[in-house]
Amino acid sequence: MSSKVAISLTTGLEDAEKVTIALLVAVGAAEQGHPTMMFLTKEAVRLAQPGFALGVACDGWPPLPDLMARYEAAGGKFLICPICFNAKGLEAERVVANADLGGTIPLWQWIGDEPATTFSY
Repeated sequence: MSSKVAISLTTGLEDAEKVTIALLVAVGAAEQGHPTMMFLTKEAVRLAQPGFALGVACDGWPPLPDLMARYEAAGGKFLICPICFNAKGLEAERVVANADLGGTIPLWQWIGDEPATTFSY
């Protein structure tokens, strides 16, 4: 089995370039067969809402909806910080299919005792 990849993302569309880079890393890992989890906190929790991740960060960059679709198709998962999510008054019923609400304990349970590669954006 390939090693797990955990990506922490705190930024939302206020920095679309950072979001795009994080998604590119996540898509690359997931498409290469690595079990991949993006832990969304702060403004990044909004990315797990259907139809929120829209647009293109810069000319020539891939559109966010395309990256989100590729990530899901490759088996990539999102773990949404429930504290951040609830603080923004978002609806738990309205999250993308490959996302779940869960904090640091579920993140550590997913990582387990195996080595994991981590990225933070």
